[in-house]
Amino acid sequence: MSDVRTRHRTAWPTTKWVFSDPARILMFGLGSGLFRPGSGTWGTFAAWFLWVAVSPGANDLSIGIFLVCSLIYGCWAADRVGKALNAPDHVGIVWDEFVAFWFVLWLIPNTLPAQALGFVLFRFFDVVKPAPIRQVDARLKGGVGVMADDMLAAGYTLIVMAILIRLNVPFLD
Repeated sequence: MSDVRTRHRTAWPTTKWVFSDPARILMFGLGSGLFRPGSGTWGTFAAWFLWVAVSPGANDLSIGIFLVCSLIYGCWAADRVGKALNAPDHVGIVWDEFVAFWFVLWLIPNTLPAQALGFVLFRFFDVVKPAPIRQVDARLKGGVGVMADDMLAAGYTLIVMAILIRLNVPFLD
């Protein structure tokens, strides 16, 4: 099982190692995955910042294509970088948080309160890993496993957000 306590005891790469290869740079979230503690939270913050900076003006088709390509690339690159680190799901690999949270941001209202709630919910589901996230995290290996548990956390986040929107929670507007 990919236990967080085990992942935190894994040796951390140097900044030089991370920035010596494009796949490593992306998998470590442009360096945000090197921040400790809470590299996943730092990575999600970095993803949010990039979303706010880059997404305005982008159309849904281009965002959708970009996200699908990012997910596929993440499966390949997370596997490659995990093998290089001898840690298949290294806690510093945060590209999975980037891609999953971008899916959330794409599909929820484009307001600061909605995005903040999406952030909190996503981090909650990613850390707590309710069923079946925990089981998927334990069973799927390699890059697909790295990406899958975060995509499921994004799915849980989107379900809760959809319910809140359906209930017309006013602060999400």
